[in-house]
Amino acid sequence: MRHFMTAAIIAGAMASEALAQPAPRRDEFYWLGQINKASIVINSEEGLLDPALAPRIARGLNAVIEAGGRPGGRRPNLVITFEPLLIEAAGVEATLIHAGRSSQDMLTTVRSAMLREQLLRVSAALRQVTATMLDTAERHRDTIVPNYTNGVAAQPNSYGHYLLGHVAGLERDMQRLREAYARLDLSPMGTTVLNGTSWPLNRDRMARYLGFPATIDNAYDAAQILAAEIPVELGAVATGIAIHAGAYLADVMTQYAQPRPWLLLAEGDGNTYVSSAMPQKRNPGLLNDVRRQASMVVTLATGRTIAAHNIPPGMNDAKSVADNVALTAATTRMLEQWDRVLRALVLNPARALEELDLDWTASQEVADVLMHRHGLPFRAGHHFASVIVDVARSRDFRPSTFPYAEAQRIYREVLHEMGMPESDLPMTEAAFRAALDPAAIIRARATPGGPQPAEMTRMLAAARARLAGHGEWATAQRGRIDAALAQLDADFARVLARAN
Repeated sequence: MRHFMTAAIIAGAMASEALAQPAPRRDEFYWLGQINKASIVINSEEGLLDPALAPRIARGLNAVIEAGGRPGGRRPNLVITFEPLLIEAAGVEATLIHAGRSSQDMLTTVRSAMLREQLLRVSAALRQVTATMLDTAERHRDTIVPNYTNGVAAQPNSYGHYLLGHVAGLERDMQRLREAYARLDLSPMGTTVLNGTSWPLNRDRMARYLGFPATIDNAYDAAQILAAEIPVELGAVATGIAIHAGAYLADVMTQYAQPRPWLLLAEGDGNTYVSSAMPQKRNPGLLNDVRRQASMVVTLATGRTIAAHNIPPGMNDAKSVADNVALTAATTRMLEQWDRVLRALVLNPARALEELDLDWTASQEVADVLMHRHGLPFRAGHHFASVIVDVARSRDFRPSTFPYAEAQRIYREVLHEMGMPESDLPMTEAAFRAALDPAAIIRARATPGGPQPAEMTRMLAAARARLAGHGEWATAQRGRIDAALAQLDADFARVLARAN
């Protein structure tokens, strides 16, 4: 622990220098180098490696790393192809740092470190989509639009409230991502092949140097069980995100296909393109791209399950870095494209209200008001509203033009039909019109979590607070990793300095 207290200070001091240099490629070669650095530092300080040999081995390792950083330099991604370069640079004594190690735990650690970075990238893209969706919800908290169930216009709603429903889904995606990250962010180093080693390795110190908060507890689990399970979990996380993206896109596509939609994409800038044959068509290229990308994510995610299925523990079928990074990269790309969709949206509130007045999405409110304010059984009120809709459609009445006198007549007939005492419609004409006014319906909602102004304000603030918390979490993860690696480089540099 003695060197780690200054890790944050060292990381900060190195930040200005990093601005002038390209960031290191944290690929397999990079992480194998970091593991070797940590082995030299720890083992030479804890009696597992002759301190007199450590500087020479460190110098050879540094030469291999520097050579790999040059254009065209060799960057092997396997232990068995990295080690010959180290032997060439420092002699066969360099393999003394291999005490208690195996390619099993080393490569499992490399994969965990790389996938950890990939999940943080997905997290950043997911937070960006959520932030854009929240901004859009804020702008359209009072924009009244139709919502649909079973593919049919169902009820009026605030578009902002509709988006907050999607934000809730993205919040669960983020929770699942963080839970997966916590299981991934554990160090397998020191477990060797499957049951450890007789060498008294300091697994905790190795974990801290590589930016892991803790070690995997069971040595067999490390490379044999968890390593094959994690890609499947990443696939599940990615699938959840893709399903949410696909559901949202399907709604937009349904509107886009209408002759006079209330929701469109801003034309140009890669969002839309003109048909090669039909001058009137503006094809939604961006929507098509995101939908296709979402399908690719689900395809790759399913492949992670298939690769891990029905194999003995420890097999490499599902562990490929390239395959797993392909999944996370596809997920990040899908989220980036989805963010573009949200930024390109063009809503026409007047057209949305016109759409609502073309159908009877407010009819349930008539039954609710009759029960809530006048004690009429809901099924009687529902039947009354249903007959109104039948008559309206047969005579081409809209909610805004339906005759109040006709509503009075239907009410009396419905009561007679249902064997109830005859009575006049208890709603005044003003109350009847208000029950069919989409904006009035939204304002009158009393359900916690509904679209009424007070609840919208509360939910928007809560969602922004959660999003800020996720940002702080991601910053903390990156900060911990970067500080740990900075500390490792500083401690390795002290060993290296003794070689001069």
